[in-house]
Amino acid sequence: MSTGKNAQLRYQILDRCFSNFNKKYDIEDLLEEVNERLYDLYGDDSTIKERQLREDIKFMRERVGYDAPIRAYRYEGKRCYYRYGDRDFSIFKNELSPEEISNLRSTIEMLGRYRGIPNYAWLEEIVSSLEYRFGVKANQENIISFEQNEGLRGLEFLSDIIDATVNHQPLTVHYTTFRGKEIVSILHPYYMKQFNNRWFLFGLEEYDGGNRIANKALDRISKITHANIPFIKNTYIDFSTHFNDIIGVTHPSDDIKEENIILKFDKERFPYVVSKPIHHTQKVTDEEACTISIVVRPNKELEATIFSYGPQVEVLSPDWFRIQISRKIAENYKKYFSMQ
Repeated sequence: MSTGKNAQLRYQILDRCFSNFNKKYDIEDLLEEVNERLYDLYGDDSTIKERQLREDIKFMRERVGYDAPIRAYRYEGKRCYYRYGDRDFSIFKNELSPEEISNLRSTIEMLGRYRGIPNYAWLEEIVSSLEYRFGVKANQENIISFEQNEGLRGLEFLSDIIDATVNHQPLTVHYTTFRGKEIVSILHPYYMKQFNNRWFLFGLEEYDGGNRIANKALDRISKITHANIPFIKNTYIDFSTHFNDIIGVTHPSDDIKEENIILKFDKERFPYVVSKPIHHTQKVTDEEACTISIVVRPNKELEATIFSYGPQVEVLSPDWFRIQISRKIAENYKKYFSMQ
């Protein structure tokens, strides 16, 4: 199999050439067609030589490839052009409806937002392949934007960690704690979650006292390597429901149970909170009083969410949580008004 960069895209370009019965493509024409497309997408470094082109054609012909009926037809003396012997053959049989094409175009536009970000080269190739395969080009106008922190540390590990998670590959992770201590451990990656513009890796961590489910922030990872040990499958956590009872990614200690949190908002802020719920359990308890309820296990992300509303929110219950928030507000008050 051809393992060069952009191999899948080259096969798609060649497929269109071999399916075109209105033009005769000899080896020079095919090479020009492929390199022109690669150059438009990736520049000079992506173009190929004739040897690579012939390897691509050989692979497409093989049974382990696409078993494509590529025929060489002589014309003008010793010259040959290449074409499928079967007019109905294509390595891609799917035809999309107008509605599917419209949906695909929207998807390409969203995916294309991430083009150019370091370590997202794999996404660039996917988007380019989709565009060429289905003849769908994203709207060149900048009409959509996603919130993202492109300067966040650890993003260089994102694609490798995704690959390891999908392929069940244990990792040796070098991790620096919040207090600055570096820890090296074996992690069996299970799940990745993005929250508040940060990425978090969940998996089974091996340590001297046994194994535990760990939560690693990518921006605190300094190095990862493959660990040559058997992978331990996830039989511990159903991640589809694992975060249902919290806000964010941090699970509090087991002694902290779900609480019915009642929050009162200013009239100006209340419609915003109703239209953008804090949690999926959110309910309006009194529209006139501008109060809502959420059922969660209180954690630091819940506190951060409450403080993000500043003086526009008040914790009404439970009492212990109201007192906890009021004490932190008092501490903050001392820092700002100690000089007055």
